Amino acid sequence: MSEAVVKPKIGNYHRHLLICTGPRCSEDGASQLLFDSLGGKFKAAGLDAGELRVKRSRVGCFAACKGGPIVCVQPDGTWYYNVTPENMDRIIDDHLCNGKRVEELVFHQAGAEEQ
Repeated sequence: MSEAVVKPKIGNYHRHLLICTGPRCSEDGASQLLFDSLGGKFKAAGLDAGELRVKRSRVGCFAACKGGPIVCVQPDGTWYYNVTPENMDRIIDDHLCNGKRVEELVFHQAGAEEQ
């Protein structure tokens, strides 16, 4: 007799950050290093708990293999490119903490008219 599948649990979160860590997204593992840095950055910004909590996940490939590291903020549908550590700090402060996109780093916005 097989065991019942256990229903997973996950803590509440406000936004979900998806980071492409695929080999074609960035050179020298920069995307993985960015992902690894987020725990400390989120904690420092107060995004590791509470009503603004941000969940982060690695993605193997977004099929947008230029200008990486690539980061997508959900449920906002905001896609960022060239997410250097410095640009990530701006995204954390402006977008994740204050709800204001960093427009010059956005390459796609879900629901927006195509240019």
